[in-house]
Amino acid sequence: MPKLWNETVEEHRRAVRDAILDATARLIASDGLRAVTMSQVATETGIGRATLYKYFPDVEAVLLAWHERQVHAHVDHLAKVRDREGTPVERLRAVLEAYASIAHERHGDELAGLLHRGEHVARAHGHLHGIIRDLLDEGARGGAIRRDVATDELASYCLHALTAAGGLRGKAAVRRLVAVTLTGLRPEDSAGRSAPVE
Repeated sequence: MPKLWNETVEEHRRAVRDAILDATARLIASDGLRAVTMSQVATETGIGRATLYKYFPDVEAVLLAWHERQVHAHVDHLAKVRDREGTPVERLRAVLEAYASIAHERHGDELAGLLHRGEHVARAHGHLHGIIRDLLDEGARGGAIRRDVATDELASYCLHALTAAGGLRGKAAVRRLVAVTLTGLRPEDSAGRSAPVE
């Protein structure tokens, strides 16, 4: 087949796949994860069920593809937050706040076993760990982050601590959780007290 034809067919497939995932997102927002069916996705997308089955074998595959797209978008957002202007600690605070906000807004434990497995989640977690570790390295070099604990361990501490945001009731509680997490990153002064993280 000519290259132009192949590109056009591929473009069409991407557009249909995106439309399916967009429809799935709308259904999840209105009815929740458990309520999504192949029939609903086909109707919401405006395609026949036979066409839908050419793209995805079952609703689980649709939900996994939707989740992968969500995770990728979250990591891209966090990378953009990291790249903003500011000191390493200001950028770290912004990344931690953004991550905690994402954790707070997630769909709870509904189908968590289904959606949080797979390589896409492991890759995203590794990338996010690296974003936080690099900011911690910068802050430690400047004396604003403690040096008595490896930054890999501190990054894990941050990620684990902020998963608690998913169980909090409001944004104020999420901000307090971020503040407490940042307190654990402070270097100690000569008297052994935690210095403020600027």
